[in-house]
Amino acid sequence: MVMRVAQQSIYGSIVRQNNAALSKLMETNLQSSTQKRINAPSDDPNGAALVLQTRCDISQLTQYKRNITSAEGWLTQSDSALTSVSTLITSIKGYAEQGATGSVTEENRGEIASAVRQYFQQLISLANTEYSGQSLFAGQKTNAEAFSQSLWMNSNDAAFDAVVASNGGFTLTGSSNSTLLVQFMGTDTAGHQPAFSYSADGGTTWTAGSYNTATTDDPQELNLGGVTMTLGNDALDSVTACADHEDADGTWMWIRPTAVYNGNTNDGVTVVNATGSVATVTASVAGVFSGNVAVRLDEDCDFSAPFAYSYSTDGGRSWVSGNTSGTPSGTTVSLPVPGGSLTLDSAATVVSGSQFFIQPSTADINVAISPTDSVTVNGVGKDIFGGVYNGQAVTFEGSVDANLFETVGKLVGYLETNNQQGCQEALDQLTASQEQVLTVAASVGARENRVTAAGVMVDTLAENADDTLSKTEDADLTELITKLAQQELAYQAVLKSSSTVMNLSLVSYI
Repeated sequence: MVMRVAQQSIYGSIVRQNNAALSKLMETNLQSSTQKRINAPSDDPNGAALVLQTRCDISQLTQYKRNITSAEGWLTQSDSALTSVSTLITSIKGYAEQGATGSVTEENRGEIASAVRQYFQQLISLANTEYSGQSLFAGQKTNAEAFSQSLWMNSNDAAFDAVVASNGGFTLTGSSNSTLLVQFMGTDTAGHQPAFSYSADGGTTWTAGSYNTATTDDPQELNLGGVTMTLGNDALDSVTACADHEDADGTWMWIRPTAVYNGNTNDGVTVVNATGSVATVTASVAGVFSGNVAVRLDEDCDFSAPFAYSYSTDGGRSWVSGNTSGTPSGTTVSLPVPGGSLTLDSAATVVSGSQFFIQPSTADINVAISPTDSVTVNGVGKDIFGGVYNGQAVTFEGSVDANLFETVGKLVGYLETNNQQGCQEALDQLTASQEQVLTVAASVGARENRVTAAGVMVDTLAENADDTLSKTEDADLTELITKLAQQELAYQAVLKSSSTVMNLSLVSYI
């Protein structure tokens, strides 16, 4: 059976065939232009998904590389600063040895004191080292200097020191370019104003001191020329008086330089009352917390029986329930939680659902250096150099021996007041201070090694990701050129044959 083929059908078929051949040619031409096998998800859905994931991985690895570069800068600068500090301590120890030598004269100690004061300034400068305008040793307060120079006091009377510490400590305002030596010449337990004198030239000349406050005031203000000192009445009542100027007798004070830490720390823990009848509850915490802890009471509690409570360490996403406190003591109860305990004190019933958030202070700046690792790039200055923080001299394992700024400050005071025994004590403490600095320097070095190793790993991962991306989306140029030539030839053939067919018509034979 013979079918009639209409001209319209012929022309429509020719157009479709031409478009199909041209579409394939243009697709291959696009691949040739981009040199990519996948230019749209429809080209290879599975491959396109892999390409998107690989590009995401490459972006993350690129960020890790930037983080590693930044971490290397922070740690290298820290390492350099700590090395310089250790070198300075070695030099200061040499001066301390000279000051502790019996053959050194008062004039010699004064000359040594001038040099050590300069070194003290350099130590503060190194402790305030910055990287890219950010403080290295101020915790997370990177926009401020870690330390500032100030005045501090030490005495030769341990009993006096204990009373001072237990009665609010002391404060010092004003400034002095030399150590102030203070001696109590008498006692006055009734008026709390024992007579004293002070010297600003190492004990060569003395000035009678005075008080800025009335005898009924507590604390008292001692006028030391350009410096004002506040001391509690109990502390002033405990002094031992001596009429002569021998620092082995009576209560003496050395007011000399120190450095005050201005950054933040990892030491503090706060507890925040959140819901329920918490306005009537006093909450406090004890312990060492590595992260935030949320505590929720599961029933009304009137302090007549143990509390039922739950806690969460993941921001409230999940809760550990079924916990019971110990027996309350009066209006106080302690709730054990990971890291320590939460103590509640209230004269009223604490309702079910009341929540308390335990939040440890954070001073560390942690930088992600790989998909599985991060590194701390900064430091907490008081835990390295000591100094004074929150009105107290910083201690290391209960002792101030490793407190660098306090040790060097004392040494300056002893040198300027010609105190040989004090120089010997400072010399022993300088060794402990240097060991503390070197311990931190070793930690910084270990972190530098971690960052270097992470950099090698990230580079390897980035190379693998680039290789995967290339194999998945890049076109084979040899195959692409061959394919392009074939499709160009096919398109030309279609055009030629279409032209021939379209020119055929019965009209041509009339």
